[in-house]
Amino acid sequence: MASSARTVEEIFKDYTARRTAILRALTLDVDHFYGLCDPDRENLCLYGHPNESWEVSLPAEEVPAELPEPALGINFARDGMNRKDWLSLVAVHSDSWLISLAFYLAARLNRNERKHLFTMMNDLPTVFEVVTERKPVKDKPSIESESKSQGSTKRSSDGQVKSNPKIADADYEDNEDEHVETLCGSCGGNYNADEFWIGCDVCERWFHGKCVKITPAKAESIKQYKCPSCSMRSGRH
Repeated sequence: MASSARTVEEIFKDYTARRTAILRALTLDVDHFYGLCDPDRENLCLYGHPNESWEVSLPAEEVPAELPEPALGINFARDGMNRKDWLSLVAVHSDSWLISLAFYLAARLNRNERKHLFTMMNDLPTVFEVVTERKPVKDKPSIESESKSQGSTKRSSDGQVKSNPKIADADYEDNEDEHVETLCGSCGGNYNADEFWIGCDVCERWFHGKCVKITPAKAESIKQYKCPSCSMRSGRH
């Protein structure tokens, strides 16, 4: 069985890698993904792979499949729905597949291990939440804007991205949302001071540098950074 010799950490690593791949398909690579889901083709599925790559492909031929399969026929509804609604539907089905796959691999774990695995998974925003830009708490752009107006930069002196004012601003400590962490607008991962981050000057969302292919050196030459989504919108006008 595929779940044998799997630890909580190994399953969670598999889950996050596949999740990152699907998020990339539905955000950064969304136009390419949309084009691949031709309604005239046969039943298609969106796969996220452990190497963080994604693929639109026909389902596995063997029955039953070695692993749980993603939603079948995501391409058929593409032209019959609003684009955002269709992407949201694919995101919901992708969340269901990721969870089912993780718990299939967790079949041999005990109760406490399964609980620990679910807790780690649940600490991440769902694919649906990232794609629809839903936040667990109300946004407070005025705080970020105020911080920027006071001369804060996207990077700290050591080359790392400055943390979101929701975390860093001492005046904000008494707010009920003080423990809310900044989430990457691409992969949905939590802020980590050991990684390079960059903030979009248009939508004010933050991103891992690696997710938007921006290095610290490259960021130094950017006067106003626009994330892929905002750049795409600007190009259409």
